[in-house]
Amino acid sequence: MSRALIVIDVQNDYIGGQLPIEYPPVEQSLANIGLAMDSAQAVAIPVVVVQNILPETAPFMAKGTHGAELHQVVASRNRDHYLAKSLPSAFANTGLEEWLRERGIDTITIVGYMTHNCDLSTVVDGMHKGFAVELLADATGSLPYANCAGSASAEEIHRVMTVVMQSRFAAVMSTEEWIEALATGVQPKRDNIFSSNQQARRMGKTERY
Repeated sequence: MSRALIVIDVQNDYIGGQLPIEYPPVEQSLANIGLAMDSAQAVAIPVVVVQNILPETAPFMAKGTHGAELHQVVASRNRDHYLAKSLPSAFANTGLEEWLRERGIDTITIVGYMTHNCDLSTVVDGMHKGFAVELLADATGSLPYANCAGSASAEEIHRVMTVVMQSRFAAVMSTEEWIEALATGVQPKRDNIFSSNQQARRMGKTERY
């Protein structure tokens, strides 16, 4: 197994800016992102930093604004590769896949924002491209939504998205669990759609009795 850590869109607009992350608490996820970067560097896992840059007229992360800049937690740390993007997936028109293939990397670990948008897109895209994908749930985060389809809190969105990703697309774990896996070489747990559904059905039967 050869890993790379993909640090997605840790930018000022998500930390007290136009789109503040609410769950998990952003201070917690920021600390874990920094810890993941330090831990990766310590064992020579390459770190890829991704930055979302939108047009100057965009309401958030607009080119040239403070909100679009990388947060100091990421900006102050070493990285092995940088790429800018304008679509949700870190693979979309960035050359990321080619960079990973050239280095024989077969596993990507994702941290950053947002759980349900750019993280999710990169997770699914990465899995479809044949990479083994990992997501550090406490080094990511969500915010609430309300639109014509309904509403959901940041906690609901984060929780549901991580459950869905664990069911098919990624191994979801905490930063501490990931660091332990790096030290021991133990493979993270991966579930599937059938087992996830079966467990939910068993839980449902238990709750009825």
